[in-house]
This record gives sequence, structure tokens and C-alpha cells, in this order.
Amino acid sequence: MKQTLADVVEIDLHKQPHRPLPAELRLLYRQEGETARREATRKGLWIAVAVYLLFSITDFLLISDVAHYTIASRFVVGAVALAVLETQIHLSVKTDLLDRTCSGALVFGYLGWLIPAMTTAYTQNMSYYMIFGAIFMMGANLFFIFQFRLSVISSGIILGAFFIDLIYFSPQNPYYQLAFGTFYVSCFVFTSYVNWKLNRERYKVFLNAFEAKVQQREATERGKALLRLSNTDSLTGLDNRRAVDQKLREYWSDWQKFGDSFAAILIDVDFFKKYNDCYGHQEGDRCLILVANTLKDSIGQLDASIGRYGGEEFIILARVNTREETADLADAICRTVQSLALVHGQRRDGTSIVTVSVGAAFTRHQTGSKLERIIHEADRALYAAKASGRNCAKVFDPNDPQTSDESENIAALLKIATNEDLVSLVYQPIKNVTTGRVEAVEALMRLRMLDGTAVPPSLFIPIAERTGAIIDLGRWAIRTVCRELLAHDHVPVVSVNVSPIQLKTPGFATSVAAILGETGVAGGRLAFEITEGLEMEMHSDVLRCISDLETLGIRIWLDDFGTGFAGLSWLRLIDFDTVKIDRSFLHDCSTPKGKAMLKDIIGLVRNRGHKILVEGVETEEQMALMREFRIDHVQGFHVGRPVPAESYRVSAGLEQRPAGLVRPA
Repeated sequence: MKQTLADVVEIDLHKQPHRPLPAELRLLYRQEGETARREATRKGLWIAVAVYLLFSITDFLLISDVAHYTIASRFVVGAVALAVLETQIHLSVKTDLLDRTCSGALVFGYLGWLIPAMTTAYTQNMSYYMIFGAIFMMGANLFFIFQFRLSVISSGIILGAFFIDLIYFSPQNPYYQLAFGTFYVSCFVFTSYVNWKLNRERYKVFLNAFEAKVQQREATERGKALLRLSNTDSLTGLDNRRAVDQKLREYWSDWQKFGDSFAAILIDVDFFKKYNDCYGHQEGDRCLILVANTLKDSIGQLDASIGRYGGEEFIILARVNTREETADLADAICRTVQSLALVHGQRRDGTSIVTVSVGAAFTRHQTGSKLERIIHEADRALYAAKASGRNCAKVFDPNDPQTSDESENIAALLKIATNEDLVSLVYQPIKNVTTGRVEAVEALMRLRMLDGTAVPPSLFIPIAERTGAIIDLGRWAIRTVCRELLAHDHVPVVSVNVSPIQLKTPGFATSVAAILGETGVAGGRLAFEITEGLEMEMHSDVLRCISDLETLGIRIWLDDFGTGFAGLSWLRLIDFDTVKIDRSFLHDCSTPKGKAMLKDIIGLVRNRGHKILVEGVETEEQMALMREFRIDHVQGFHVGRPVPAESYRVSAGLEQRPAGLVRPA
């Protein structure tokens, strides 16, 4: 089985960076500042020669009888040294050789001055003038950036030349020889020690800087690996849903700004559950990996991206120019997977290999066009492909009754749903984590067809919103909640999901006030859940409606926090009573990263002063985590499943209503 990107990232995370050996570090140290050292050496010698020549003035003052020899020697040594250095730089010789040239210039500069100066008749002046020879020693150890060995050799030669001069030229005065000899030896020892310390400190600075670079490079590489991992599906190595959503936004933005059209293609492996049940999860994983690799190879030459959208569903985003190109690509995807010929013996539709159903949608200009619409259109096309017998591809056509949302049976069904009693409400409990009491319930809408078949909310709610049926359904839901539970005090608080369409509808708050007056229910007993989504536009009508609802005493909750794109802006603009954190963050707590993310979100909401409700609590372990995080309220199958209103009419323990979510009318 081919190695996935996720495996590569995992290897990168555990790979230890290369640590050079001491000898390699020394070599790196010498190479690290080559350019700077060469420039410093060049400038240093030019300055040293200039100072060396300026001492010609002192020659005239102290040893004038031989000054013409010493000055001539100074100019010769200086000119030769600079000429040799510039030639070496032009020839790009190694920096170490430049250092040796400078070292030789110091030694010959001292000897070139000392030898003619020793012939002077002004012996007393010369005996004092010799003290300036220490400057050459200091230059070797302190002025230039020589290695310790080279600086010791250079200053040692200067020291030896001084002692020869001291023995054969200086006055035979033991005190003079002791004083000057001690001074030169002290200069040699002191400057050599300082040079040794400076070299050590430079090396330590290099080591610290090198270690910092290694750590920074390691952190950068790990950060990139973690970023890839956070955007990578762990099984197939494709982009995960998070990365796909990001790329979808980029494609959508390019279409809106530059007109770069694209297609969204959903691919679903046919009868994959039967494949998993028959061959086992390992073979099921292998099947998904093979399909993923095949799909990836099939779009290799296109300007497209692919990701795993969840379970056995994949998504391809491809830049295409026409609907016909979209259809051709979708058909090619079907044929490519079919050509794998993976055996699937559990199918009962006459096909014995793994196939896929494909639904595609192409960008088109329409009123109220939204990013999520193209995905929904591809999803509708995918349903049509499945309804057509699977192993085929469909492209969304707004004029085709099979895929058109407005022509669906569900859209027509919603128009008669309330009159024909096709809609109903069930209620899911919300528990106080500290007291263990059920302090509120959430009203959830259910729809059935005329033959009694249930329609998933994820299917009919978007249709109701697009067709406007949600307005009447919403009023019906609020009135039913008040009559079934609140009017007779069966529960303290009921939350109802409110669509952005309802909030934008003129007179919505007034209609709610009329329902409260008609049923005799206080506004504080009712909570409206507003979903943080792309369609939740932040315009004045919505904010004004929310303000009017709060005036009625109705609690405003932010639902599914963290899944949309405007949550922080809503928290800034609206003082929500409760923020519901989406179940996906709790379910990601199996990993340290997921747990840390949930903790960060809780801290953010808590700092804003809102109560916190976490959805999707399904196990005792998750409940224990909620206690650990000091969550206010929880909801989920572990707390209770949605049940009809009758269960709460006879329910005990809800008659006492502690504070928590309940606010006085």
C-alpha cells in the first residue's frame, strides 16, 4: 500500500534534526563569517598601515639621525603588505591566508622599523621609544581577529625580537631591562589571554546562534508538518474537510472577483457500508485509499484539488469553463473508479465491483448566490445519481425536476405540512452540569411524507429556508412550544431554532409577541437559537429584530459556535445569554490538540461572560470532561434523546426551576 501524506508528516514530526560533530562545528564556525572576516581584515590592515606611517613623525622627533631609513622602511613594508593583501583578495584566496598576511605584516613592520632604528646615536631616546613596540603585539592579539595560535606566534616573534634588542642594544642597566622586559612579557601574556577569551566567546556566540537556528528550523519544519497534518485526512492523505472548505472559499472568491468558473464534484462510494461489513474495516480502509489515489491520479493534469469530505465521500474542485466540461469530468471519474475492478460481492444490483456515484455542480450566476449553495447543488445531483441506480454521474440542472430544489416534492410538501399535520416537534433535554437537573429543552422539528417516511432535517430545513416556507413553519413551532409545554409549566425553558430568514422578515418580533400574549407565556421562558453560519449576514434588520426580541424578555442563544465564519463578530455585537459550542469540538477531544482547542474556545466564551452549553455529550467520559471544564449546561444522547411533548407533561423533577438558564419574567 502506498505511503500516504499523513504517514510522511508523522515521520517528519518524529525525525530528529542532524546535529554536527565538534569538528564539523569548528569548520562551520570558520565558514560562518567568511565575508565579514575578509572585509574586517582588509579594513584592519589599511588602518594599521595608516597608523604605522603616522609614527614617522615620532621617528623625526626621537631618532632623527636614522629617521629617513625607518620611514622608508615603513613605507616599503606598508606598501608591500597592502599590495599582497589586495592581490590575494582579487584572487579570492582563503580568509586564513589573509590573516597570515596581516600577521606577517605586523611582524615585518616591527622588524622593518626596529633594525634601522637600532643604529641611531640617540640611544637614550631609543631606549624609551622601544616601548611603542608593544603596539604591534597588541595589534596581533586584539586589533585583528586572528586565531589564538596565529596571534601567539605573531606576538611571540615580536616579543623575541624585543628581547634580542634589549640584550644587545639597551643600556646595561639591570633595572631598565627588568622593567621593560616585565612590561613586554606582561603585554604578551595579557593580550594573548584576552585573545584566547575573545576567540572562546566568539565561538560560544556562534554555538548559541547555531543552536537557535537549528531550533528555529526544527520548529518551522514541525509547524509546517503540523499544519499539513491538520489539513490532511489521516487515512487517505488527501485534504480533509477543513482544507477543502478553505480551498472552496478561495475558488469561490476567484469566481466572484475574476470570473474564474469552477465545478464542485461530490463522489460517494456505492454500498460502502456493505463492503465494510463484509470484508472488514481494514479492507474498507484499503478500498478508500485505492479510490482516493485513483481519483487523485485522474485529476493530476487538471487545475483541481481533491479532498475527503467525510466517510466514503470525496470532493473535487476543478477549474472548468463550461457545464459540458463538468459533465465530461464527472463521467471520467466514474469510469476511472470502475476500471479498478475492486471486487464487491455484497451488492444486489447486478454489479460485483466497487463503483461510485458522482454529483457535480457548476458555478452559475443567480440571485442571492451563496458559497454553500454550490455544494448543496452538487449534493442534490449526487442524490439524483443514487436514485438513478448508482454508478453514474449527474450534473445539477436548475431546470431539471430531478435535481431542482424548487421542483422537489419536499418543497411542495412543506406548503401543506402544517395543515396536514406532517410536521411535529420533539424535545431534547438540557442538563445543568453542577446540579444534574434538566433546566431546559430544545424543540426539534420533524417532517414526514404523506406515506409516513421521515425526511431528515438536514434536507428539508435548507429547502424551507430557500422557498420561504420556514417563516410559517417557524411561527407554528413557536406557537406549538408555548401551547404544548410552556403554557402549563411542564418545563422551565424551551429553546427554538430561528432561521436568519425569520429574523430578516419584517414584523417577526411582533408576531412572536402576539403568540406570547395569546398563550399567556412570559418571554423569559423562551430562548431563540441563532446559528452562526455563512448566511447570517450582519445587517441592521437582523440586529434590530434581535433587540426587539430581547425587549420581550426572550433569551438569545448562539448555536453551533465555532463552525461558521462570523462567530467572534457576533459575540462582539450581541450579548448572548448562552453560547452553544458545536459537538465537533467535543468529539475531537480524543486528541491532545482537540482537547486544547475546546479548552481555548471555552476560555474565550467564558471571558465574554456568556453561559456555556456544549452539544453532543454521548458518553460518561465526555460528561466527566464537562465537569472538569466547569461547563454550565450540556446536551446530547447521554443526557437524553429527543422525545415527544407527552414525556415532559408527566415528567417529575422539572417543577422546581433553579436559576441557571431560567430568567424571571
